[in-house]
Amino acid sequence: MTLSRPLGALAAATLLFLSACGGGGDAPRGAVVSASVVGSLSTAQIDEGTQHSGLQPLSGTAQCGVVAHQVRYVTRDPRGREAEATTGVLVPSGASAACSGARPVMLYAHGTSLDSRKNMASLADDETQLVLAMFAAQGYIVVAPNYLGYAGSSQNWHPYLNAEAQAVDMIDGLRAARRALQVAGGPQPTGPLFITGYSQGGHVAMATHRTLQRDHAGEFTVTASGPMAGPYNLAEFGRLINEAQLINAGAVLFTPLLLTSYQRSYGDVYTSPAQAYNPAYAATIESLLPSTSSIETLVMQSRLPNDPTFTVKLFQNSTHPDGLILDSYRQDYVTNPNNGFRRAMERNTLLGWTPTRPVAMCSGAQDPTVFFAINQGAMLADLNSRLPAQMQALGFDLEDRGTLPAGTVGDLIYGGFQNAKTAAGTSAVARYHSELVPPFCTALIRGFFQQFLGPQ
Repeated sequence: MTLSRPLGALAAATLLFLSACGGGGDAPRGAVVSASVVGSLSTAQIDEGTQHSGLQPLSGTAQCGVVAHQVRYVTRDPRGREAEATTGVLVPSGASAACSGARPVMLYAHGTSLDSRKNMASLADDETQLVLAMFAAQGYIVVAPNYLGYAGSSQNWHPYLNAEAQAVDMIDGLRAARRALQVAGGPQPTGPLFITGYSQGGHVAMATHRTLQRDHAGEFTVTASGPMAGPYNLAEFGRLINEAQLINAGAVLFTPLLLTSYQRSYGDVYTSPAQAYNPAYAATIESLLPSTSSIETLVMQSRLPNDPTFTVKLFQNSTHPDGLILDSYRQDYVTNPNNGFRRAMERNTLLGWTPTRPVAMCSGAQDPTVFFAINQGAMLADLNSRLPAQMQALGFDLEDRGTLPAGTVGDLIYGGFQNAKTAAGTSAVARYHSELVPPFCTALIRGFFQQFLGPQ
């Protein structure tokens, strides 16, 4: 059980800060609205959890306990209007030097969630448990924004894969966490700054690194970034899905998130939902995801197609009259360069920028959800076409031993991943992206970051 208790001094300081800034109407980006401690775990509790889950060979034993904070902060929506979002902040605790003082910061971007209650401050969340064990329990302060549209945000929709908007949200969450912890005392987020994230969060992490370098170099110095399994090349991804009809697993769920995000961000994806969607779904689809209802419930209510993999019924056709997207809209995407959805996918493609700080990526070549070659493969080739030899980005592929670190670490990662796939049996494909890849890639990215910290 976790108990929530307000940080009295922080709450008072927050009220004074916002009052001085004019209240809720013109608060600066990253202003703290509220903050509280929502739970904590001892090193023994963390070790018990990682031993039970089988994560401990990758995570190691906990060096620190962890205290979970939730911070509500001011940010901006995709059109520059004031909005509020929340972030989880996982803070190491303990008397050792690895758990106190100035700590390295892990700015973490979470993966796609269909649950609007998704909260990275929750110690019951599987993704929180992973980053807690891999980073916070090893001495990092983890700042993990929940994004607009989640965990009590003032905005009732999510700017899914909107590179600029999500980077703003992440940066403001980092600002707010720094302010909150300065008031709260204890370990401080003043050490090296790392960025990572998985799946959607891989895209967000890459976009955030780009924006910090481009717009905030005087405020933040990125030490290194490690995006994982992200859809960096949305333009080619969209072409494959719509033109070649090579549809990724889960596309029936991801597409409404994308269409709603880009329509509300840019206003030109369609004239009405009926232009893009099967009439059976058009009336309610814009407000459908993320949701507090389960996907099973939404399917039972006929608000989404009944499709076990949420893949084959993306497009309506003679075989699937209950498909989600009208074939006429798909054809317009393919043939019309001014199709608003197509332009949004191009706009949010991340190829073409040149980092000045080290980057490593990680994924698995058999990923059925975020296709490897057109995303990590293309992103890696694009970056390294411009980066000098001493700055070449790294690309870890869990299916290719040659891309992994030499020696026992690489053997452990490669062998462990192959064993995990074998143990998953017939469910390996379904679990590949969401369950099998994350712990192994997270371990690799932590190892990549470790070289910038030196002996601890």
